[in-house]
Amino acid sequence: MTIEANFVLDAKGLACPMPIVKTKKAMKDLESGQVIEIQATDKGSKADLQAWAKSSGHDYLGTIEEGDVLKHFVRKSSGEDSAERKHEAVTNNEDLAGKLNDENTLVLDVREKAEYAFKHIPGAVSIPLGELEAKADELAKDKNIYVVCRTGNRSDMAAQLLADKGFANVINVVPGMSEWSGEVESDVE
Repeated sequence: MTIEANFVLDAKGLACPMPIVKTKKAMKDLESGQVIEIQATDKGSKADLQAWAKSSGHDYLGTIEEGDVLKHFVRKSSGEDSAERKHEAVTNNEDLAGKLNDENTLVLDVREKAEYAFKHIPGAVSIPLGELEAKADELAKDKNIYVVCRTGNRSDMAAQLLADKGFANVINVVPGMSEWSGEVESDVE
């Protein structure tokens, strides 16, 4: 299983707090929404990076262990949680959960591929927001398209984009995966 990252940071052989120090420095060069893969051998780095990501507002996506190497994935936050929403059709997680078995329902996950790989709604179609413009025609216009992201902001932009392209039944799901309590799948073993 390979997960795409925009940047790979080698922190192997470094003890606490150096993986965090190096990650903080590397994050400055990333753009909002990009994913960094931190490769570390310090067993404590998982808890350290989870805590650091939470306190700094970034999204800790998960960790894959390959032998002695821990590959941690963190998405740089964009401060998107405060963006204003514009798409009018909005629903909540509970409403979507009740519609998952409806054949007219299509769940579109517009998070980055790494975010989707660690945790997604079963059957959801993954098209990151940055690729949606080019791939929108792959979606069925006759379905009710429920758009999810982490908090409802990228999905809001995606819903607007689809509506502008003539999709009639597009619904933004808020708050999205950050508080999804329904069934999930992972592509990561």
